[in-house]
Amino acid sequence: MAIMKLDEKMVEYAVFGGAVLGGGGGGWIDDGLQIGRLALEIGQPKLYTIDEFDDEDLFVTVSMVGAPAAKDQFVKPVHYAKALEILTQKIGKSVKAIHTNENGAGTTVNGWFQSAITGIPLVDFACNGRAHPTGAMGSMNLSEVEGYISHQAGVGGKADNYVEMSISGSLEKAASLIRKASIEAGGLVAVARNPVTRAYAKSNGAAGAISQAIEVGEALLAHKGEAAIASVVAKLGGTVVTTGEVTDFQLETTGGFDVGTVRINNEHEMTFWNEYMTIEKDGQRFATFPDLIMTLDAKTARPIVTAAIQKGQQLAVIAVPKEKLLLSTTMSNEKLLQPIEDIIKKSILSYIK
Repeated sequence: MAIMKLDEKMVEYAVFGGAVLGGGGGGWIDDGLQIGRLALEIGQPKLYTIDEFDDEDLFVTVSMVGAPAAKDQFVKPVHYAKALEILTQKIGKSVKAIHTNENGAGTTVNGWFQSAITGIPLVDFACNGRAHPTGAMGSMNLSEVEGYISHQAGVGGKADNYVEMSISGSLEKAASLIRKASIEAGGLVAVARNPVTRAYAKSNGAAGAISQAIEVGEALLAHKGEAAIASVVAKLGGTVVTTGEVTDFQLETTGGFDVGTVRINNEHEMTFWNEYMTIEKDGQRFATFPDLIMTLDAKTARPIVTAAIQKGQQLAVIAVPKEKLLLSTTMSNEKLLQPIEDIIKKSILSYIK
């Protein structure tokens, strides 16, 4: 039986709750609302628990890959559907369920449209319960499975930038080439990837991630302003680290990622690699990825992703310890987390051991 019938209110809850759980990444709120509502216009997607499926049933991940701030990005609903079509043709096997790779403003509802037009069930599951920068981090530790062949399809862009890509190979190579395809497509592609059994998914991913996002979104939207922020913090068991003005913001889109820093009141500094990675003040670290760090408008409580930060904004910064999140086994894989240090030039591993 379906855990819930998805409706307009669930779209809003999922998108806004996903935005919080995205930790600064995971796409744009307006994009998430658009594709979630479109799914309801063309069909009636339902959310199923992972226990509704057999251990050998094949699950497929759907995701977005690229840099949210890229100026020439172009991904439409048809691209999501095309990527799934290319992948299913490639593997030649029946897909029993689809799920998103992560929670985020645009990604929590990823799969709803594909489910609505194909009839493939949508499962209350994500590779990771929070957003993350690299494809390998969202691949449920398949990087540790000897001989695993990753099948991935990516579609996006328009006119001369339009890209359709199907790749099979090692997880690292496939993820790298999909990332390069996103650059060629103008900054973003819709992806379908990495078929695995339900048994493997349940052991390595975040079951219940979508219903959690819906609950967080409901907690947020049931209140306004500071009360909404307090409601979300209470729901997740986190804290408000600081509230104040964005006094400095640096962003560079490079290698298919957004990388940069945010300073609040010239005191607290946050680094991000698509998602927020650290927050500290005078050398004191308050939270470190995969802890959740997120910015919300201090007056309206609207989640503000890293790509939308501007100097002068008044923001509240919240943090939630990783122990209180639904996370994949990849979030304890030091080999996958090590590259963060090279990108943001700050220590990560010593804070999460």
